Amino acid sequence: MPSSEELYLEYQGLLLPRETHSAESLKFAQEFALKDDDVLAVTYPKSGTIWMQEILPLVLSGGDLTPVQTVVNWDRVPWLEEKRLAQVVDKLVSPRALVTHFQYSFMPPSFRTSKAKVIYVLRNPKDVLVSSYYFHQMAAFLEDPGTFDEFMEIFLDGRVVFGKWTDHVKSWKNAELGDRILFITYEEMDLPASIRRISDFLRRNLSEDVIHKIAENCSFQSMKANAMSNFSLCPKEYMDSDKSPFLRKGIAGDWKNHFNSEQLARFKSVITKEITKVVAHFPFSAKT
Repeated sequence: MPSSEELYLEYQGLLLPRETHSAESLKFAQEFALKDDDVLAVTYPKSGTIWMQEILPLVLSGGDLTPVQTVVNWDRVPWLEEKRLAQVVDKLVSPRALVTHFQYSFMPPSFRTSKAKVIYVLRNPKDVLVSSYYFHQMAAFLEDPGTFDEFMEIFLDGRVVFGKWTDHVKSWKNAELGDRILFITYEEMDLPASIRRISDFLRRNLSEDVIHKIAENCSFQSMKANAMSNFSLCPKEYMDSDKSPFLRKGIAGDWKNHFNSEQLARFKSVITKEITKVVAHFPFSAKT
């Protein structure tokens, strides 16, 4: 079994998978020139990244299904910090859509001087933990999670890729980006009303028919059946779907099937202490 040092590189205190990140890719990200019309979906891992890689191309193209049916999601909306960006960046057409798991402080200088917009997706941290637990079981480039109880402690300590969930949320909530940022929750993201919010935020005048078309094509079941989106094209040596499917359930509240009362009390205590009043500004409370 590979060691932590073999699997991860450390970048300014963050653990990142070596399989998808390198010193070169991180340098490329820091020097990346963001444009005023770029759109970034920002997520903590396992918080709706794949959904945003589906939604954004459809909203930006006015409902044209071609991108999501012909281009794999990691190329159509690439990660800012990953190795792949340097290989596909010249193929991206404006307005470009990208995703990132970076906390705000890790964003490149060009982000601060541009007018690029951000859609920040927040997911209930208990569901993030459960989803991460299964992802660690099937992803060869991540450490084995151990038991659920063991992994919960690792998660709460921030000894996971991209650091603590609470640090990530607070960094973007305190970024003071004004009308450049839209906060949305994972729990509401497959609803037509949320796609309308994203459309309006990006100043896309989409009809109700187009909104519902996008919502239908961004349903969890539609993405799970789309080879361009479900990671079935990723070699089994990297992601073993026999251990756990990449797109597992796509529901809110699955944490109730995994936490016992002691774990729930421990989790809520740590999260509540660290998040202070930040989460109160979101449509749901991560404290419950």
